[in-house]
Amino acid sequence: MSQGDLTRIRSNIQGLTVLAALRGVNRQVGMHQLRMATGRRINTAGDDPAGLTIATKLKNRNKILNQIYDNLGEAKNLMSVAEGALNQVNDILTEMGVKIERAASDSIGSAERQAVSQQLVQLVREINSISAETEFNGVKLLDGSTTFTFQTNETTQTTFDTQSYSVASLLMTQMGALTGTSVINSINYTTYLNEVYAARDTVLAGLTELGSLINRFTVKEDVIQVTQINTEAAFSRVMDADLALEQLNLTKFQILQQSTTAMLAQANLNGQSVLALLS
Repeated sequence: MSQGDLTRIRSNIQGLTVLAALRGVNRQVGMHQLRMATGRRINTAGDDPAGLTIATKLKNRNKILNQIYDNLGEAKNLMSVAEGALNQVNDILTEMGVKIERAASDSIGSAERQAVSQQLVQLVREINSISAETEFNGVKLLDGSTTFTFQTNETTQTTFDTQSYSVASLLMTQMGALTGTSVINSINYTTYLNEVYAARDTVLAGLTELGSLINRFTVKEDVIQVTQINTEAAFSRVMDADLALEQLNLTKFQILQQSTTAMLAQANLNGQSVLALLS
């Protein structure tokens, strides 16, 4: 640090030195005030170039994790639609079994058995309708025509193959050929009942697959959520200001600002002592 000679009054070296110190203190006061105002430790690239790079990468990754979390939720919604439709198919198959058991009993006549067949025909049509019309965002879910690819991680995907649950795909040949005049009786009922039971097993297997995949995505959601929280915490540690610490530093530099200003005023008076030599 330069030391001036008080007897040389054309240059106020002490004043210039104190002024340089004051400017440094003013910069510190301004920096800490800005941090207090914005809540951010890094407000310009010059504050911490390396820290800004790290924080920017963490922020970008957090946005990606947010999108992956949304992807998982949407995938679960899609599969829930398929699950709801399959539950309806399962209920219909259960109702079919009840009707067939009803027709197998000789306590009812041919007219009643034909009425049962008419109901079964409508139930068959409804299964085909559910299989053909269940969709999500315009894409069929139960006709076996689509393979879904879900982005469930930053660089990995999960696929879901749809299956057809039409009466033909469920191998319900006799049920599909049933008409309103058909008669199911105590002799032929097992043919129809076995088809219904086999179809129900297929539907239950599909529900098991859907439920397992939904549970898997729920676990992925939990993992993503934990990762997201920790990524946000790391970002905050680098980017956000510790307001308590900033307040302490601001108070310190404000005191220094006042004392340095006072010293600058005194430094400007140092040259006056030479006037005693001229009297």
